[in-house]
Amino acid sequence: MRGLRERLAVGLCCLSSLAFAAEQRPPNVIFILADDLGINDLSCYGRKDQATPRLDRLAAEGMQFTSAYCAQPICSPSRAAIMSGLSPARLHLTTFLPGRGDAPSQKLLHPKINLQLALEHTTLAEHLKSAGYATACIGKWHLGGSSFGPKEQGFDVVHVGKANTPPTVEEGGKGEYELTAHAIDFLRANKDQPFFLYLPHNNPHIPLAAKPELIAKFKDSFNPTYAAVVNTLDDCVGRLLDALDELKLRDNTLVVFTSDNGGVHLPELKEDAPTHNTPFRAGKGYLYEGGLRIPLIVRLPKVVPAGKVSDAPVINTDWLPTILDLCGVSFEASKSDGISFAPLLKGGSLAVRPLLWHFPHYNNQGGRPAGAIRIGDWKLIEHYEDVRLELFNLRDDRSEEHDLAAKEPQRAADMQSKLAAWRMFVGAQSNVPNPDFEPAWYKRLYQDIDSSRLRPDATAAVMRDKLSAWRAGMDAVVAKPKK
Repeated sequence: MRGLRERLAVGLCCLSSLAFAAEQRPPNVIFILADDLGINDLSCYGRKDQATPRLDRLAAEGMQFTSAYCAQPICSPSRAAIMSGLSPARLHLTTFLPGRGDAPSQKLLHPKINLQLALEHTTLAEHLKSAGYATACIGKWHLGGSSFGPKEQGFDVVHVGKANTPPTVEEGGKGEYELTAHAIDFLRANKDQPFFLYLPHNNPHIPLAAKPELIAKFKDSFNPTYAAVVNTLDDCVGRLLDALDELKLRDNTLVVFTSDNGGVHLPELKEDAPTHNTPFRAGKGYLYEGGLRIPLIVRLPKVVPAGKVSDAPVINTDWLPTILDLCGVSFEASKSDGISFAPLLKGGSLAVRPLLWHFPHYNNQGGRPAGAIRIGDWKLIEHYEDVRLELFNLRDDRSEEHDLAAKEPQRAADMQSKLAAWRMFVGAQSNVPNPDFEPAWYKRLYQDIDSSRLRPDATAAVMRDKLSAWRAGMDAVVAKPKK
């Protein structure tokens, strides 16, 4: 009898130790990245013609940010910043891969960028893998091809999926459900150990496709197909969160939902304008707020206060130090261009600091080379073609309609000086004049129509005809042979 009691005592002790170990396990991490989702594309951000009930619920269960920023208003460099914690300017990866070609419409030439995220940079996945996390990248990578893929950057499990799929009963138009199924399989396989799931969806990037019944459901939306695509993404997020609940992993899992850059606010390729970023100016490809502000929802029960909305400016360069901080993984802060905003997520505050951007490129949306800096309520944009400055007070003018550079010359000069010093500090690349520049092309594409000031009509379809010639010109000029 005594031996039995001793064995029972040992067994209870072991069970207690296991329970304690489970309680002390660092949080799992699920990072869901949408592709070109705009700041007001979710109904929890005020959009009335698009339904996102599962993301709205996630926002109510966690913290919602209204001044979250991408590190670049275009895909690849923004993703590189998330993975590395480094500024695209420092990485010399400042536009999408492989980038828009030089054209006679450009006053300046593009700098020669790196065509991949260099292996010398330790990624978020590599940091977490070294700390004992199982890691998976399921979805779009877009940070380099052969020898520079997610396998080489710290991910144990990699599944790319398909960027575009014919909508069926089981699938959406952007491969969302297949990616979600693989993500859930990864959760099930790794439920007993810490894991990092990076889930970069292709949704809602063009081309757009969705189930016909969903398009019909949102027939009164600005762009019915886009609304259907976003609703599909919402459903897939809901399925993943349900799996997390089923596996009893909810309370110890950090869930991040965000976008790589702002929404596309004008026609591109054969698509009508997918969305609009009202009240913010412009969209993807621009350093105005419509291109830079992104939706951000963060949930970590018992750590992140539920139902809180924060207007504190954060940038996706911050994610590497923030996630490592929350997971208890040691990291040299000096090796990141971001900061940990874990204290903010825990209910604290964040000191004012400058946010900076360097975007020396022309792009498919009509954007031109520029840099920007935000300090507190003030934001300066420096246009590299002519060193023209625009200064805005975002508290009073979130639509960036009133340039105050002439009224606040000293503030503008000080901010421009800080921006220039930062560019030098990170070793940013610069532009040089284009010897094949043709003023007629420039006038047609950038002066006759300033796409940064485009205001949405009632629907995307109404905008189609007025922008068709501009869109055709933007596409044709890249293919135009040099003289």
